[in-house]
Amino acid sequence: MSPLPEAELVRSSVQLYRYLLRCCRRLPPGPVRNHYRHHIRQSFKVHADEDDPERIQQIIKRAIEDADWVMNK
Repeated sequence: MSPLPEAELVRSSVQLYRYLLRCCRRLPPGPVRNHYRHHIRQSFKVHADEDDPERIQQIIKRAIEDADWVMNK
């Protein structure tokens, strides 16, 4: 089960960014939420120059799986 029902609709990096930030809103307020928001922002900065469509889709798939793991933790 995905953290939010819109997971299967994520196709671009901008959609992924918005999706992950919406997932963060479901976390308890405080240091945990801030940690994951910071991590999301840093990851997008690191991968900003990625231009291979196949690699981008791999990153999107992995990020959704990781978000699912965090939300079920």
